[in-house]
Amino acid sequence: MGSEIRELTVPMADSPYYNADIAPVPAAQRKWGKWDIAALWVGMSVCIPTYMLAASLINGGMNWWQAIVTIALGNLIVLVPMVLVAHAGTRYGVPFPVLARSAFGLAGAHIPSVLRGIVACGWFGIQTWIGGAAIHQMMAAGFDWWATLPVVDLGPVGAMSLGAWLGFAIFWLINVWIVWKGVESIRWMENLGAPFLIVIGLALLGWAWWKAGGLGPMLSRPSSFGSTGEFFGFFFPALTGMVGYWATLALNIPDFTRYARSQKDQVWGQALGLNTTMPLYAFIGVAVTSATVVIFGREIWDPVELLAQFHSVPIVVLSMLGLAVATLTTNIAANVVAPANALTNMAPKRISFRSGGMITAVVGILMMPWKLIADPSGYIFTWLIGYSALLGPIAGVMIADYFVVQRMELDLADLYRDGRYTFSGGFNWKAVIALLAGILPNVPGFLTTVGVADFGSFWNTLYTYAWFVGFAIAFVLHAVLMTRTSATRTEAAA
Repeated sequence: MGSEIRELTVPMADSPYYNADIAPVPAAQRKWGKWDIAALWVGMSVCIPTYMLAASLINGGMNWWQAIVTIALGNLIVLVPMVLVAHAGTRYGVPFPVLARSAFGLAGAHIPSVLRGIVACGWFGIQTWIGGAAIHQMMAAGFDWWATLPVVDLGPVGAMSLGAWLGFAIFWLINVWIVWKGVESIRWMENLGAPFLIVIGLALLGWAWWKAGGLGPMLSRPSSFGSTGEFFGFFFPALTGMVGYWATLALNIPDFTRYARSQKDQVWGQALGLNTTMPLYAFIGVAVTSATVVIFGREIWDPVELLAQFHSVPIVVLSMLGLAVATLTTNIAANVVAPANALTNMAPKRISFRSGGMITAVVGILMMPWKLIADPSGYIFTWLIGYSALLGPIAGVMIADYFVVQRMELDLADLYRDGRYTFSGGFNWKAVIALLAGILPNVPGFLTTVGVADFGSFWNTLYTYAWFVGFAIAFVLHAVLMTRTSATRTEAAA
């Protein structure tokens, strides 16, 4: 694949589609090597939702090695579109919303970038709630008055301890402060936090090994599936959920690889960071959750709840501090950059990266994240698979467009002005049709999952493959529609 760096040579300051935050990154400012990219993935992978992801598979009936294999396979699968979409970001230095202009049009790019941004806002809220819970537990361990704060009932919003609401607010403000500092602070934070996060995870694993009396008792729980059919009935939707977990970053990875020095750096950095750290931390989640059955007589799949069981104040405080740092590094990189860039892309002359990040932070609260992760089954089947049904088709359109239609050759200047990618009224309707065609087959299964209606077993089964189904349909349809358009134009020109 072509790997040379392309740079913008035409002045664009007056274009309504351009501002400094979404401008192509010049070669001289590409500072991210493979270890920076790898550290980014370490920081994003080592977090409480990763731990909970593995633990939720155990909760669903898998044994420890089935859960690890499912997670590792999901990461291996999603790495492919991740590297492919990242290629354009590295080659042209553009963020995801700008890259989407080549497939969807200058105005049509708002559709995929907003869909991606909404998912990121949900994840921002989830991570902020989890980090706030860690702060709440840390304060409760150190101060009796905090532990006895009253419950505040906000009606349909939820009823929680005042300490939980305050912890959420404090952690939210910390996130907002870092967003205000800008993108380069993210790289600094990831490089600083990644080694610390691994140490915290290994320490938790060591504690579980000691308390449970070794790895044998920890991992002794057998699979609870009574037949092969029953196992695969859970495995395939779980695999789709694993792919869906990083389907978010598989789209907006150009937001980061635009800072990479070369294609080699982005490919190796992602492979090393994602496919080593994620299975390791997932194993920690699986092993420690299994150990809680031996130690406490019940499964505790939430690490914040688990660490709150400790009677040593220093251990609780240190552990909760580690969890808060882990959550912070993931939240900023994975869940703020995408919606901030999407909002900037909608109004480049009025919305900056900073203001886009502030809007993201507010929307993350409004989505009431404490409800999104209320139980393990909802976490996988409703949240992860549900949004993968949206993001898979977007990835299908964009990869087909860049590699099949455009053949990796984009007009960088026209991504920021009326020209080749303006299409009809700013929308490439063929891409929109392909996107909708990829989403629609998964709608009946989603409605059944959330209890709105029951469309039958066929649609429910199809929904378990949501990301794959959507990706395949959108990829093929967009490639066919656009290739026929190109052929027609060629014949007309002749």
